[in-house]
Amino acid sequence: MRAEKKNLLENFVSLTALQIVSYVIPLVSLPYLSRVLGVEKFGLVFFAFAFMSYFIMLTDYGFGLSATREVAVNRHNTKNLSNIFSAVMFIKFILLTVSFVLLCIIIFFIPKLRENWLVFMLSFLMVVGNAIYPVWFFQGLERMKYITFLNILSKMIFLVLIFIFVKRESDYIIVPLLNSMGFLVAGAIGMYFAIKHLGAKLYIPKWTAIKKQFKYSSEFFLSRVSVSVYTNTNTFCLGLIGSTVMVGYYVAAEKIYSALNGLQSPLGSALYPFVAKNKNIKTYKKWFKVAVFCNVVTCSIVFIFAQEFITNFYGLDMTNAYHVLRIFSVISLVVFPSMLVGYPLIGALGHTKEANRSVIVGSVVHIAGLFTLFIINKMNIYSIALMVLITESVVFGIRVYSIWKYKLLETSKE
Repeated sequence: MRAEKKNLLENFVSLTALQIVSYVIPLVSLPYLSRVLGVEKFGLVFFAFAFMSYFIMLTDYGFGLSATREVAVNRHNTKNLSNIFSAVMFIKFILLTVSFVLLCIIIFFIPKLRENWLVFMLSFLMVVGNAIYPVWFFQGLERMKYITFLNILSKMIFLVLIFIFVKRESDYIIVPLLNSMGFLVAGAIGMYFAIKHLGAKLYIPKWTAIKKQFKYSSEFFLSRVSVSVYTNTNTFCLGLIGSTVMVGYYVAAEKIYSALNGLQSPLGSALYPFVAKNKNIKTYKKWFKVAVFCNVVTCSIVFIFAQEFITNFYGLDMTNAYHVLRIFSVISLVVFPSMLVGYPLIGALGHTKEANRSVIVGSVVHIAGLFTLFIINKMNIYSIALMVLITESVVFGIRVYSIWKYKLLETSKE
């Protein structure tokens, strides 16, 4: 068991390093981009990124949870692993094709998107890179260290290129290209390591294998769609109903919030296969308590110094975003423990329906809230952020009830 705990720690460290790249290092470029591009172009670029998140969600199709668990359970069966790997990648390829066709249709029929079609097309390359990046495979095998270093290196290179090539507002078109290239290189590296070093084989799988993976992941996909309703949809709605300036303010605050959660989410990603495989609740509790304490301290600091964070990061033009950041710091107090008791505990112990149901109910609450805000003409960056707080509180409450109902914390394994 000591080896298992050591492996958990190694994967936590690797995932943390990977999350630093995914959230914090790009955050370094945001102050520069907000000043060079201006609020309007800054909002346009990140509006496109928010739009692409729908296609990322579609191509992921819940495999980040379902396939991770499947790989963890079948880690010692080479044949099963290759079947899982091939079936998942085949499905992702089909979904990627569908996503591109949908993107073309949507851009053609919506004038607001059509006039900036190149921004959206270049941004779609990040969907491609994300689709071919088998992070779920490495998480399931608890071998994240294999790709962490090269992933970090590739994304840092393209981050540096932003500072080199983006010099004026008219260079906004370069941002989605460079961002997407980082995803593509990381995806190629991931595929190489999975096939070359971890024995994964890529071939056209049997229909039964495809059907099995697609069906099993459908439940998780529904939960991912539900989560997207109260995350990415907010930015997308602001872009369609409001202006890219509003998007710019909202994104400025949300990116700091995302980095706050992103730095801590590796623990959930590391715990999920660990708990699924070992059922070690005692170790889970120890990590949970320490993580939540650190989260409370971090959120308190962000709340108190929210205005300083915004003005120092983005400049005085973004000052209006600091009120939103304060709301997000409160949201993080709810989101982080909710995340840790969700799939890493409830889902890993076999109660995936309860974990999924919580976000489905949350999405219904959020849609109802957004619709109400639209009807009464109160949809703005502040009201939407408050709606996220209400939604996340509902999700957390349902998950806590599930833990109590099934007594998931009462049995511990050494």
